[in-house]
Amino acid sequence: MEALTSLHTFTVRWPGPIDVPASLELFRRWGDDGIERWNGQVLVRTTRVVGQVIPVACTNVGSVMAPAVAVAVPDAAVAPAVEALVQRMFVTAPEALSTLTLSDPVVAHFDSRFPGVRPVLQAEFFTALVRSISAQQVNLRWAATTRRRLAEAFGHPYSLGPYQVIHLDVERLAAAEVAELRALQFTTRKSEYIIALARAVGDGELELEALRTSSDDEVIARLTALRGLGRWTAEWFLARSLGRPRVVAGDLGVRKAVGAAYLQGRMPSESEVRSHTAHWGEAAGVAQQLLLHALSEGEIDR
Repeated sequence: MEALTSLHTFTVRWPGPIDVPASLELFRRWGDDGIERWNGQVLVRTTRVVGQVIPVACTNVGSVMAPAVAVAVPDAAVAPAVEALVQRMFVTAPEALSTLTLSDPVVAHFDSRFPGVRPVLQAEFFTALVRSISAQQVNLRWAATTRRRLAEAFGHPYSLGPYQVIHLDVERLAAAEVAELRALQFTTRKSEYIIALARAVGDGELELEALRTSSDDEVIARLTALRGLGRWTAEWFLARSLGRPRVVAGDLGVRKAVGAAYLQGRMPSESEVRSHTAHWGEAAGVAQQLLLHALSEGEIDR
Protein backbone atom coordinates (compact mmCIF):
# COMPACT_ATOMS: atom_id res chain seq x y z
CA MET A 1 0.00 0.00 0.00
CA GLU A 2 1.39 3.36 -1.05
CA ALA A 3 0.54 5.79 1.76
CA LEU A 4 0.03 9.43 0.82
CA THR A 5 -0.78 11.71 3.74
CA SER A 6 0.34 15.14 2.52
CA LEU A 7 -2.34 16.16 0.05
CA HIS A 8 -2.86 19.05 -2.33
CA THR A 9 -6.48 20.18 -2.77
CA PHE A 10 -8.33 22.43 -5.20
CA THR A 11 -11.91 22.94 -6.36
CA VAL A 12 -13.43 22.18 -9.75
CA ARG A 13 -16.71 23.83 -10.72
CA TRP A 14 -19.05 23.31 -13.67
CA PRO A 15 -22.01 25.18 -15.11
CA GLY A 16 -25.21 23.63 -13.79
CA PRO A 17 -27.23 21.63 -13.78
CA ILE A 18 -25.16 18.58 -12.80
CA ASP A 19 -26.39 16.33 -10.01
CA VAL A 20 -23.02 14.99 -8.92
CA PRO A 21 -24.28 12.48 -6.31
CA ALA A 22 -27.03 11.04 -8.52
CA SER A 23 -24.72 10.78 -11.52
CA LEU A 24 -22.04 8.96 -9.51
CA GLU A 25 -24.44 6.59 -7.77
CA LEU A 26 -23.86 3.91 -10.41
CA PHE A 27 -20.47 3.22 -8.78
CA ARG A 28 -22.22 2.23 -5.54
CA ARG A 29 -25.57 0.86 -6.67
CA TRP A 30 -24.25 -2.57 -7.61
CA GLY A 31 -21.45 -2.81 -5.04
CA ASP A 32 -17.97 -1.45 -4.35
CA ASP A 33 -15.41 -2.86 -6.79
CA GLY A 34 -12.48 -1.10 -5.11
CA ILE A 35 -11.55 0.60 -8.40
CA GLU A 36 -14.02 3.47 -8.67
CA ARG A 37 -15.43 4.09 -5.22
CA TRP A 38 -18.34 6.34 -4.34
CA ASN A 39 -19.70 6.53 -0.79
CA GLY A 40 -22.39 9.11 -1.46
CA GLN A 41 -20.08 12.06 -0.85
CA VAL A 42 -16.59 11.18 -2.08
CA LEU A 43 -15.47 9.56 -5.35
CA VAL A 44 -12.05 7.89 -5.22
CA ARG A 45 -10.48 6.66 -8.44
CA THR A 46 -7.13 6.66 -10.22
CA THR A 47 -5.92 8.40 -13.34
CA ARG A 48 -2.66 8.72 -15.27
CA VAL A 49 -0.50 11.81 -15.57
CA VAL A 50 2.50 11.43 -17.89
CA GLY A 51 2.45 7.67 -17.39
CA GLN A 52 2.21 7.90 -13.60
CA VAL A 53 -0.80 6.48 -11.77
CA ILE A 54 -2.36 9.13 -9.53
CA PRO A 55 -5.06 8.46 -6.91
CA VAL A 56 -7.72 11.18 -6.86
CA ALA A 57 -10.49 11.93 -4.34
CA CYS A 58 -13.40 14.17 -5.38
CA THR A 59 -15.69 15.39 -2.59
CA ASN A 60 -19.06 16.84 -3.55
CA VAL A 61 -19.25 20.42 -2.24
CA GLY A 62 -21.78 21.98 -4.61
CA SER A 63 -25.43 21.78 -5.58
CA VAL A 64 -27.28 20.73 -8.72
CA MET A 65 -27.32 24.27 -10.09
CA ALA A 66 -23.82 25.14 -8.83
CA PRO A 67 -21.98 21.81 -9.06
CA ALA A 68 -18.49 21.59 -7.58
CA VAL A 69 -16.07 19.05 -6.12
CA ALA A 70 -13.09 19.51 -3.83
CA VAL A 71 -10.29 17.47 -5.40
CA ALA A 72 -7.42 15.93 -3.41
CA VAL A 73 -4.25 14.69 -5.11
CA PRO A 74 -0.90 13.56 -3.68
CA ASP A 75 1.20 16.34 -5.18
CA ALA A 76 0.65 19.91 -6.38
CA ALA A 77 2.73 19.15 -9.48
CA VAL A 78 -0.01 16.91 -10.91
CA ALA A 79 -2.87 19.25 -10.00
CA PRO A 80 -3.19 21.05 -13.38
CA ALA A 81 -3.39 17.81 -15.35
CA VAL A 82 -5.82 16.22 -12.89
CA GLU A 83 -7.95 19.36 -12.84
CA ALA A 84 -8.29 19.19 -16.63
CA LEU A 85 -9.37 15.53 -16.39
CA VAL A 86 -11.90 16.20 -13.62
CA GLN A 87 -13.29 19.15 -15.58
CA ARG A 88 -14.21 16.69 -18.35
CA MET A 89 -15.68 14.07 -16.01
CA PHE A 90 -19.32 14.58 -17.02
CA VAL A 91 -20.98 14.57 -20.45
CA THR A 92 -23.43 17.48 -20.56
CA ALA A 93 -24.27 18.54 -24.16
CA PRO A 94 -26.42 21.46 -22.89
CA GLU A 95 -27.42 22.96 -26.24
CA ALA A 96 -28.25 19.62 -27.83
CA LEU A 97 -30.23 18.51 -24.79
CA SER A 98 -32.16 21.78 -24.68
CA THR A 99 -33.13 21.36 -28.33
CA LEU A 100 -34.08 17.71 -27.82
CA THR A 101 -36.38 18.43 -24.87
CA LEU A 102 -38.40 20.79 -27.08
CA SER A 103 -39.34 17.95 -29.42
CA ASP A 104 -39.22 14.84 -27.20
CA PRO A 105 -41.63 14.86 -24.22
CA VAL A 106 -40.11 11.64 -22.83
CA VAL A 107 -36.62 13.09 -22.49
CA ALA A 108 -38.10 16.42 -21.35
CA HIS A 109 -39.98 14.64 -18.55
CA PHE A 110 -36.97 12.75 -17.24
CA ASP A 111 -34.71 15.77 -17.57
CA SER A 112 -37.21 17.65 -15.41
CA ARG A 113 -37.62 14.72 -13.01
CA PHE A 114 -33.86 14.13 -12.65
CA PRO A 115 -32.23 17.48 -13.44
CA GLY A 116 -28.50 17.22 -13.81
CA VAL A 117 -28.17 13.43 -14.04
CA ARG A 118 -25.35 13.06 -16.53
CA PRO A 119 -23.04 10.30 -17.85
CA VAL A 120 -19.75 9.96 -15.97
CA LEU A 121 -16.71 9.36 -18.13
CA GLN A 122 -14.57 6.34 -17.26
CA ALA A 123 -11.23 7.88 -18.13
CA GLU A 124 -9.11 4.77 -17.42
CA PHE A 125 -9.60 2.97 -20.72
CA PHE A 126 -8.25 -0.45 -19.73
CA THR A 127 -10.39 -0.49 -16.59
CA ALA A 128 -13.46 0.52 -18.60
CA LEU A 129 -13.01 -2.43 -20.95
CA VAL A 130 -12.45 -4.87 -18.09
CA ARG A 131 -15.61 -3.47 -16.50
CA SER A 132 -17.55 -4.27 -19.68
CA ILE A 133 -16.15 -7.81 -19.93
CA SER A 134 -16.95 -8.50 -16.27
CA ALA A 135 -20.59 -7.44 -16.81
CA GLN A 136 -21.27 -9.72 -19.77
CA GLN A 137 -24.26 -12.02 -19.17
CA VAL A 138 -24.33 -11.60 -15.38
CA ASN A 139 -26.10 -9.24 -13.01
CA LEU A 140 -24.16 -6.10 -12.19
CA ARG A 141 -23.77 -6.91 -8.50
CA TRP A 142 -21.94 -10.13 -9.32
CA ALA A 143 -19.84 -8.25 -11.87
CA ALA A 144 -18.75 -5.79 -9.16
CA THR A 145 -17.91 -8.66 -6.82
CA THR A 146 -15.65 -10.36 -9.35
CA ARG A 147 -14.01 -7.05 -10.32
CA ARG A 148 -13.21 -6.44 -6.66
CA ARG A 149 -11.54 -9.84 -6.46
CA LEU A 150 -9.64 -9.12 -9.66
CA ALA A 151 -8.47 -5.75 -8.35
CA GLU A 152 -7.30 -7.21 -5.06
CA ALA A 153 -5.41 -10.01 -6.81
CA PHE A 154 -3.99 -8.09 -9.78
CA GLY A 155 -4.07 -4.43 -8.83
CA HIS A 156 -1.89 -1.90 -7.08
CA PRO A 157 -3.45 -0.37 -3.94
CA TYR A 158 -3.12 3.32 -3.13
CA SER A 159 -3.95 5.28 -0.01
CA LEU A 160 -4.87 8.94 -0.28
CA GLY A 161 -5.34 10.33 3.20
CA PRO A 162 -8.21 8.27 4.67
CA TYR A 163 -9.19 6.81 1.29
CA GLN A 164 -8.06 3.62 -0.42
CA VAL A 165 -8.38 2.68 -4.08
CA ILE A 166 -6.98 0.00 -6.37
CA HIS A 167 -5.56 0.45 -9.87
CA LEU A 168 -5.64 -2.58 -12.19
CA ASP A 169 -2.14 -3.57 -13.26
CA VAL A 170 -1.97 -4.38 -16.96
CA GLU A 171 1.40 -6.16 -16.70
CA ARG A 172 0.30 -8.41 -13.86
CA LEU A 173 -2.87 -9.37 -15.70
CA ALA A 174 -0.94 -9.97 -18.92
CA ALA A 175 1.23 -12.47 -17.07
CA ALA A 176 -1.73 -14.20 -15.39
CA GLU A 177 -2.96 -17.70 -16.12
CA VAL A 178 -6.58 -18.52 -16.86
CA ALA A 179 -6.73 -20.75 -13.78
CA GLU A 180 -5.87 -17.78 -11.56
CA LEU A 181 -8.88 -15.81 -12.78
CA ARG A 182 -11.07 -18.91 -12.70
CA ALA A 183 -10.21 -19.14 -8.99
CA LEU A 184 -11.82 -15.68 -8.61
CA GLN A 185 -15.00 -17.15 -10.19
CA PHE A 186 -14.66 -15.61 -13.60
CA THR A 187 -15.76 -17.96 -16.35
CA THR A 188 -13.08 -19.54 -18.52
CA ARG A 189 -14.01 -17.31 -21.44
CA LYS A 190 -14.01 -14.11 -19.41
CA SER A 191 -10.66 -15.10 -17.92
CA GLU A 192 -9.28 -15.59 -21.42
CA TYR A 193 -10.77 -12.29 -22.61
CA ILE A 194 -9.32 -10.23 -19.77
CA ILE A 195 -5.86 -11.76 -20.10
CA ALA A 196 -5.91 -11.34 -23.89
CA LEU A 197 -6.94 -7.70 -23.50
CA ALA A 198 -4.11 -7.07 -21.02
CA ARG A 199 -1.60 -8.68 -23.37
CA ALA A 200 -2.86 -6.69 -26.36
CA VAL A 201 -2.54 -3.46 -24.40
CA GLY A 202 0.80 -4.43 -22.89
CA ASP A 203 2.49 -5.34 -26.17
CA GLY A 204 1.05 -2.39 -28.11
CA GLU A 205 -1.31 -4.40 -30.32
CA LEU A 206 -4.12 -2.22 -28.95
CA GLU A 207 -3.06 1.39 -28.46
CA LEU A 208 -5.77 2.72 -26.19
CA GLU A 209 -4.71 6.36 -26.32
CA ALA A 210 -4.93 6.31 -30.11
CA LEU A 211 -8.66 5.66 -29.79
CA ARG A 212 -9.23 9.22 -28.55
CA THR A 213 -8.78 10.60 -32.04
CA SER A 214 -10.22 7.65 -33.97
CA SER A 215 -13.61 7.73 -35.65
CA ASP A 216 -16.47 5.74 -34.16
CA ASP A 217 -16.13 3.09 -36.85
CA GLU A 218 -12.38 2.82 -36.26
CA VAL A 219 -12.88 2.43 -32.51
CA ILE A 220 -15.45 -0.31 -33.05
CA ALA A 221 -13.21 -2.11 -35.55
CA ARG A 222 -10.13 -1.98 -33.31
CA LEU A 223 -11.93 -3.16 -30.20
CA THR A 224 -14.01 -5.90 -31.80
CA ALA A 225 -10.88 -7.35 -33.38
CA LEU A 226 -10.11 -8.75 -29.91
CA ARG A 227 -11.93 -11.78 -28.51
CA GLY A 228 -14.52 -10.87 -25.93
CA LEU A 229 -14.97 -7.29 -27.06
CA GLY A 230 -18.19 -7.13 -29.05
CA ARG A 231 -20.04 -4.26 -30.61
CA TRP A 232 -21.95 -3.43 -27.42
CA THR A 233 -18.70 -3.20 -25.45
CA ALA A 234 -17.25 -0.95 -28.14
CA GLU A 235 -20.34 1.26 -28.08
CA TRP A 236 -20.22 1.58 -24.29
CA PHE A 237 -16.58 2.59 -24.66
CA LEU A 238 -17.58 5.25 -27.17
CA ALA A 239 -20.29 6.57 -24.85
CA ARG A 240 -18.73 6.20 -21.41
CA SER A 241 -15.00 6.57 -22.05
CA LEU A 242 -14.83 8.86 -25.08
CA GLY A 243 -18.05 10.77 -24.38
CA ARG A 244 -19.40 10.26 -27.88
CA PRO A 245 -23.19 10.62 -28.45
CA ARG A 246 -23.69 6.89 -28.91
CA VAL A 247 -26.73 4.77 -28.05
CA VAL A 248 -25.80 1.24 -26.98
CA ALA A 249 -28.80 -0.22 -28.72
CA GLY A 250 -28.05 -3.88 -28.04
CA ASP A 251 -27.60 -3.50 -24.28
CA LEU A 252 -30.42 -5.16 -22.31
CA GLY A 253 -30.81 -2.23 -19.92
CA VAL A 254 -30.99 0.28 -22.75
CA ARG A 255 -33.53 -1.87 -24.59
CA LYS A 256 -35.68 -2.14 -21.45
CA ALA A 257 -35.50 1.60 -20.83
CA VAL A 258 -36.36 2.55 -24.41
CA GLY A 259 -39.16 -0.01 -24.57
CA ALA A 260 -40.66 1.19 -21.29
CA ALA A 261 -40.39 4.86 -22.22
CA TYR A 262 -41.46 4.77 -25.87
CA LEU A 263 -43.17 1.43 -26.58
CA GLN A 264 -45.55 0.84 -23.65
CA GLY A 265 -43.16 -1.67 -22.12
CA ARG A 266 -42.61 -3.83 -25.19
CA MET A 267 -39.02 -5.05 -25.46
CA PRO A 268 -37.59 -3.60 -28.69
CA SER A 269 -35.00 -5.15 -30.93
CA GLU A 270 -31.62 -3.52 -31.38
CA SER A 271 -32.70 -2.02 -34.69
CA GLU A 272 -35.89 -0.66 -33.11
CA VAL A 273 -33.86 1.03 -30.37
CA ARG A 274 -31.72 2.71 -33.00
CA SER A 275 -34.82 3.82 -34.89
CA HIS A 276 -36.61 5.22 -31.83
CA THR A 277 -33.52 7.08 -30.57
CA ALA A 278 -32.11 8.37 -33.86
CA HIS A 279 -33.55 11.82 -33.15
CA TRP A 280 -31.51 12.09 -29.92
CA GLY A 281 -28.55 13.26 -32.01
CA GLU A 282 -25.73 14.95 -30.10
CA ALA A 283 -27.70 14.60 -26.84
CA ALA A 284 -27.79 10.79 -27.12
CA GLY A 285 -25.39 10.13 -24.25
CA VAL A 286 -27.34 12.31 -21.82
CA ALA A 287 -30.75 11.05 -22.96
CA GLN A 288 -29.61 7.45 -22.63
CA GLN A 289 -28.34 8.09 -19.10
CA LEU A 290 -31.57 9.81 -18.07
CA LEU A 291 -33.64 6.81 -19.18
CA LEU A 292 -31.30 4.31 -17.51
CA HIS A 293 -31.40 6.33 -14.30
CA ALA A 294 -35.19 6.44 -14.42
CA LEU A 295 -35.24 2.66 -14.93
CA SER A 296 -32.93 2.08 -11.95
CA GLU A 297 -35.04 4.38 -9.78
CA GLY A 298 -38.24 2.54 -10.67
CA GLU A 299 -39.66 5.58 -12.46
CA ILE A 300 -40.42 3.57 -15.56
CA ASP A 301 -41.59 -0.03 -15.58
CA ARG A 302 -39.02 -2.72 -16.09
